[in-house]
Amino acid sequence: MGYCIVIPARYDSSRLPGKPLRDIQGKPLIRHVYECATKSRADKVIIATDDQRIFDTAVNFGANVCMTGTQHTSGTERIAEVIEKEGFSDDTIIVNLQGDEPLMPAACLDQVADLLENSTDCVMATLCEPIHAVDDIFDPDIVKVVFNGQGHALYFSRAPIPWHRNSFAKDRTQITLSGEDNYRHIGLYAYTARYVREYLAAEPCPLEKIESLEQLRVLWHGKKIAIGVAVSPPGPGVDTEQDLARVRRLFEQGKNNMPGIHLA
Repeated sequence: MGYCIVIPARYDSSRLPGKPLRDIQGKPLIRHVYECATKSRADKVIIATDDQRIFDTAVNFGANVCMTGTQHTSGTERIAEVIEKEGFSDDTIIVNLQGDEPLMPAACLDQVADLLENSTDCVMATLCEPIHAVDDIFDPDIVKVVFNGQGHALYFSRAPIPWHRNSFAKDRTQITLSGEDNYRHIGLYAYTARYVREYLAAEPCPLEKIESLEQLRVLWHGKKIAIGVAVSPPGPGVDTEQDLARVRRLFEQGKNNMPGIHLA
């Protein structure tokens, strides 16, 4: 079964205004994200935006763009409008690729779509990767996930999960990680067009509001999320000026030692 990638992109980022149009090696960030997506086997790639500047830029580099309303508060809401405008069938698999991921391997996009297709008891699929740096575990901007033996998410949190009772209570500088206990959530989602509608019809939950993590709504309402360990580690996303500088350096170097990511 094929799938479609939708890339929500908005101009008014609180931490990095105008983020999709920021330059990286002579191209706007959103173009790098789009080009990552086109390397996958997706049947269609659509940029979804409510900003004319982003729309015009994307059209100029040949992207398929859908202009959406300004009322949306999340990428999922914006994707729902794309689904209606494009007339996607209920069973169409949609991959939500955030518009600030210029180093997302195409292999991960295919992986998350395949994971959903093969996980018939789950309404959503997403990816994770091992955490190797202790500071990352305690960083609230890095979302952690724990999952069960069947590869279903148990919980997502900005807090350190699981909590290593014996070692975390001691000096953090002495903590060693196995790479098999703590996982960072990669903000890449696959779901069907049908479930996007169901998700938005469901009431937001207390945990979702507390953690500011919309995927917790899925678990709160008793649905299952399939989790896969990424086949190729993604490069860093762009949320801040510091992130942008880091990504620019990687492109300037022309390498980042992460398999599956090829910098043009």
